[in-house]
Amino acid sequence: MTTTQRMVLASGNSGKLQEFHRLLSPLGYDVRPQSEYEVPEVEETGLTFVENALLKAREACRVSGLPALADDSGLAVDALNGAPGIYSARFAGEPKSDAANNRKLLDVLVDVARGQRMARYWCVLVYLRHAEDPVPLIVQRSWEGEILLSARGEGGFGYDPLFWVPTHACSAAELDRDEKNRVSHRGLAMQSLLEQLAT
Repeated sequence: MTTTQRMVLASGNSGKLQEFHRLLSPLGYDVRPQSEYEVPEVEETGLTFVENALLKAREACRVSGLPALADDSGLAVDALNGAPGIYSARFAGEPKSDAANNRKLLDVLVDVARGQRMARYWCVLVYLRHAEDPVPLIVQRSWEGEILLSARGEGGFGYDPLFWVPTHACSAAELDRDEKNRVSHRGLAMQSLLEQLAT
């Protein structure tokens, strides 16, 4: 009989919660949102995805008393010197809005030709067993693509409608959810993290 292990997802993003639940529940993990434990949103003062993920995981552990998983991810566009990067969720300012972020990305790339719009999604996952864990598990993976000239597809979240996946000849928003979980930056990072959790 498999014991279910509870962990807190240090995020308020419902899209991420659904993806992590889908990836982890078959493996015996019960992923709970940090809102269940009244974990406050931390100020992401780090200058890298790793720093921000550590800040979020540590706070979720501290408040909940449970192991925590934090994800910090974003889009890096070559023509924008890696922007929006760590500011991906707030690229168009507050309040956070996927639609506004996508509009701004199209606006700033309006003069960049097809073939010069290379980009990649990055995902950093941090797993802390407790708030003072001196050896957090940290993995980072990327997903190569290109920014489209206009949105395609209804699925996914974030920049998915604008992110062309050359290997599948469609946007990330047009991918089947299970296939996205298999090939995306978050899916690849999760596979690597699960390998570490199993050792």
